[in-house]
Amino acid sequence: MAKLKVYSYQVGPVCTNCYFAANTETKEAIIIDPGAAADYLIEQIEKEGLRPVAVLLTHGHFDHATAAADVASYFGVQIYAHELEKETLENPALNLCAMAGTSGLVFHADVFVKDGEMLDLAGFSIRVLHTPGHTIGGVCYYFLKENALFSGDSLFCESIGRTDFPKGSMSDLIRTVKEKLLVLPEYVRVYPGHNEETTIEHERVYNPYF
Repeated sequence: MAKLKVYSYQVGPVCTNCYFAANTETKEAIIIDPGAAADYLIEQIEKEGLRPVAVLLTHGHFDHATAAADVASYFGVQIYAHELEKETLENPALNLCAMAGTSGLVFHADVFVKDGEMLDLAGFSIRVLHTPGHTIGGVCYYFLKENALFSGDSLFCESIGRTDFPKGSMSDLIRTVKEKLLVLPEYVRVYPGHNEETTIEHERVYNPYF
């Protein structure tokens, strides 16, 4: 079984967590939500001797996607996102780039995935879990054998993502987090898009939304 090491970096104006999910045996790595600071992230990848194989986006907001194209191009890898998130990525009114003081930014993905789809990347088996509500195509990435969940802005430590942005839905987010995430094993470690790490067990007990 591949051994997972998670590197975490806070980037951008709202302190987004960008993660490198690395296979310690091969040094292959998956970059999750490079929302800003492309040069810095590239420097850290090279410093750690990692070999990126993909960029995974949990959703298309600027603070998760801004550096994706630069990082992916530098390493010659593809960007993955959910099939319903194409409009969010490509529409400045939906990707919220104006909140960063810029306008007209357009992002993209090369590979569009579906709910329940299995990805085989860097030696890891990863299940795509579609959790709409923060955005219409928001997803979480569940590393099955490593008991790790990268939850984007769907699930936080003792909270959930905002749903007051365009196409957000509080009912959708609460329902899908409850049905798809909180049913995972209690020992699964959760790596959210902002703030500190948590576990499924902790969220079952202490998250006030459930």
